[in-house]
Amino acid sequence: MEIERKFLVKQLPADLSSFQCLCIEQAYLCTNPVIRIRRQDNDYYLTYKGKGLLAREEYNLPLTKEAYFHLKEKADGIIISKKRYLIPIPEPTFADGYEIGEASPDLKIELDIFHSPLVPLIIAEVEFPDEKMANAFLPPDWLGDDVTNDPEYHNSNLSKKHL
Repeated sequence: MEIERKFLVKQLPADLSSFQCLCIEQAYLCTNPVIRIRRQDNDYYLTYKGKGLLAREEYNLPLTKEAYFHLKEKADGIIISKKRYLIPIPEPTFADGYEIGEASPDLKIELDIFHSPLVPLIIAEVEFPDEKMANAFLPPDWLGDDVTNDPEYHNSNLSKKHL
């Protein structure tokens, strides 16, 4: 199960280059249901995603490089390329009344800076262990509007934007 919130970004962190960065390329073989292939640096995956906005099923299977490039030729829509920065949230904050429990969650912001033709789009995602924590999360000030419930910001829909 994938439980995540998505945000637009008001301002990039000044120290962005200090965080781990992944180069991602992904394509969609189908958008209903979502069947995606992804190259993440030198790793390759096939992913199935169920319906939903905040929470949905997600299954990842490894692919070979050869299988990835074979399937990429069958993609519907544009191939999405982006840089993903992994930004830890050392002390996440939550709405009043939410109890974290004994251990602070190990949360991180996945900051996606999209390449052409989706420039200047930047989206930040935060994954959570449960929906209660996701709903109580208060994002850092540099994050903008919460677009979790707007399907326009699902990558599968973005792949159809510039056809």
